[in-house]
Order: sequence, then structure tokens, then C-alpha cells
Amino acid sequence: MTPRARHAIVARAASVWLAGVALLAAQDPAPQRQPPPQENAPTFTKDVAPILYKKCASCHRPGEIGPMSFLSYKDVRPWAKSIREKVVAGVMPPWFADPHHGTFRNDRRLPQNDIDTIVAWVNAGARQGNPADLPPVPSFPDGWQIGTPDVIFDMPVEFEIPADGTVDYQYFEVKTNFKEDKWIQAGEVRVADREHVHHATVYIDDGDLNRPTAMTVRAIFPDGQTPPPRPRPAGQAPRRVGAVFVNYAVGEDAPIYPKGQAKRLKAGATLVFQMHYTTNGHASKDRSRIGLIFAKEPPQHELRTGMIANAQFVIPPGEGNQPVEAEATFTEDVRVWTMHPHMHLRGKDMQFRAEYPDGRSDILLNVPRFDFGWQSDFWLADPISLPKGSKLHVTAHFDNSTANPNNPDPKATVRWGDQTWEEMMIGYFTYTVEAASTTVTQALPRTQYP
Repeated sequence: MTPRARHAIVARAASVWLAGVALLAAQDPAPQRQPPPQENAPTFTKDVAPILYKKCASCHRPGEIGPMSFLSYKDVRPWAKSIREKVVAGVMPPWFADPHHGTFRNDRRLPQNDIDTIVAWVNAGARQGNPADLPPVPSFPDGWQIGTPDVIFDMPVEFEIPADGTVDYQYFEVKTNFKEDKWIQAGEVRVADREHVHHATVYIDDGDLNRPTAMTVRAIFPDGQTPPPRPRPAGQAPRRVGAVFVNYAVGEDAPIYPKGQAKRLKAGATLVFQMHYTTNGHASKDRSRIGLIFAKEPPQHELRTGMIANAQFVIPPGEGNQPVEAEATFTEDVRVWTMHPHMHLRGKDMQFRAEYPDGRSDILLNVPRFDFGWQSDFWLADPISLPKGSKLHVTAHFDNSTANPNNPDPKATVRWGDQTWEEMMIGYFTYTVEAASTTVTQALPRTQYP
């Protein structure tokens, strides 16, 4: 693969979320004449606007990832038929969890009655209705999903992204200078240049390199065989970056934690921005930032982010269903709150399964169709308690065949790698330790990319 072809693939990958959101396939200009009014037919102001405001406007508004705004009838009317097609097909709002396993508090799916309302509205001519029926347009803090932050930290410098070439992960450190521990109720990474940022993860580094964790993690290989370690280019040693704090990736929501749960930011901690930039033929600049909201009172439990990964897999050329597995065994009683699959363009599906000491097994999350353009955190409606000795087993499959339209190169042997044309297998999850009390200092998990 030539460098330019590779860069084109990365640029396409960085914007794949746009194809899932854009609704561009069937743009529907407003007709010259409205059809005769139909008695009891839904209208935008009375029936459709409340649905869009509740389920769609957080993304479909100026400055956010939705490529068109859904805040007014004038904005929405040209897209009426496309909206109908996408909601009927289940493409929008985007949601990828198998409904047969788990119930999630951030489920984006529309109830069937909302889908029926949108269909009836479009079929009846997509009329505006009485302007007096329009509910208040939702108010969003300018530039933030989480609300107005209590504190904002910017990258210390602006990074210049070249037009071409491969950009290694970039790291930027920001001292918090807090004199006391802070409890974080919500956090959001805002990137300045979405077109070039593959992901941005902010880690916590507070000087403790050897924290205990509530688990042991191991990769699982077919027939018990361990493949040789992945070759790493000279000079690219893994960097220890601390505990996962807040992440940004295409299509991902900013985390807002439930009442009584929060992440700890220790006094004097340093925030480490890990930035993954991709080139697309146009030079640019980025200076990303993170906004934090403090908890109003100390939480009942400290939230932690764990990572179950297998970094020693090999995906043969043309393989359409390569399994890759890993699992965590818990050394303390824990409660799992969220799960977050992470793969790249060959990622096909991922499943999280709890295995209990008494032999029981439950599928907590099944994502049968992974979409690189929507890196989602799945928040359980009711967190799952896993007693000491339980396992959280993660199984993923990868499609390196020509049947995968997003495959950068079906002839390549694929291993773990930072760049989008390589692959990763990570099952992130958020958890609390049942016995841990926030009245004493608790250890945070140490994270290192393999």
C-alpha cells in the first residue's frame, strides 16, 4: 500500500461516523405545494419536535457532530424523508447493543410509537403545524455536552498536524495544581479538529507507578498457544500513562456519572493527553481541552476504568471471522457499571460475558455489529455485582476479508498497532469495588497500552 493510499484510508476512517449520521442519501427539498391537511395527522410543532429535541438534538445542533441541525422546522423539513427512512431502518439514532442481552440507561433507540409518529408525519406531508404548539427549544451550554464545566484544562501547546505521513501518538502533560483531592461527576474532552483526531484519551498521572487493582487480566489464545510478541519499531517503547480518566473518540458521548458515583482526581495530579492524529492531505492545527464538573458531595463509591485487552493476536489475510479473546479475574467483589468495545476498521463484533464462581454465566453486552464510527459506552440500567473470583470474559471477531468494505488491506497480516489500518482489541469497563469506602484513599488502576 502506498503512503498516499494509506493516508486516504485513514482520512476515510476518521470521518466514517459522518456517513452514519449524515442522512444524505435522500435529501428531500420542501415541496412547492403542501398537500391538503389530514385530520389528526401529526405535525412538527406538536408531535415531532418533542421527539427530535429529546433524542436527536444533542448531536444535531450547531457545533456538534450531526451535520445538520434539528432545532427548527426550517432545518428539519428538507430531511423529512431521510429521517423517516433512517428511523424505520434503525440506523438512527445509532445503537448497537443486542436487545436480548442487558438493559442500558443510555439506550438511544426510539420507541415504536415515536417511529410511527415520524412515519405518519412524513406520509401526511411533513406539515409544520401551529407554531404555538412548539415546545421550548432545548438549551445547551455553548460548546459542552456535560454542562458548563467547573474547570477547563487546555493542552499546553497547539499541535501542528502535517498534511501527509504517519503521526505517532502525541502526549501533552498538564498539571492540575489541586491542593486537595477532587471528585469528578462529569468530564468531557473537546477536540479542536475533529477531522484529524482519531481519539483523545486523558489519563491521570499522580506519581504512583505500582497501584494494586481489583483484577488480573490475561489474553486467551487458541489451543493454549501464545503467539510471539508483536514486533515494535525501534525507539517506540510503550509509555506508561496512568489511569484512564476521560476519553474522546468518534461518536462517543461524554461521561456523566450517576449520583453517588465519581472519579477521583488526586491532589497534585497531572493530566496526560494522549492524542492520535491522522493525516488527510491537508495540514491543520489542534489544541484540545478537557472540562470537568465536580461532585457536589463525596460519592459513595469511587469509579474506576478497567481494560481487558489482547495485544498478541494475529489476523491472517482474507480471514473473515477471526476470534480474539481476553478476560479479567476479580480479586475483590466489584460492581460493573459500563462496558465499551474498542476495535478499528476490521472489528466485527464484541461480547462481554460474566462467569461466576458457582459456574453460572451471563452475557452482559453483545454488540453483533461493531461500528468504528460510533465508539460507545454502554451504561447498564442496573449495575452487575460480580463476587471475588468472577471473571469478565471478552470475545471479539475481526473481518479481514474482501467482504468488509472498510478493510484497508485484505492481503495484510494484521496485528496490534496504534494506527487505524492496524488493529486493537480492548474491552473497557467502568466499575466500583464493593468494599471500598471513599472515606479513605483508594487505589486507581494503572493503565498501559501494550
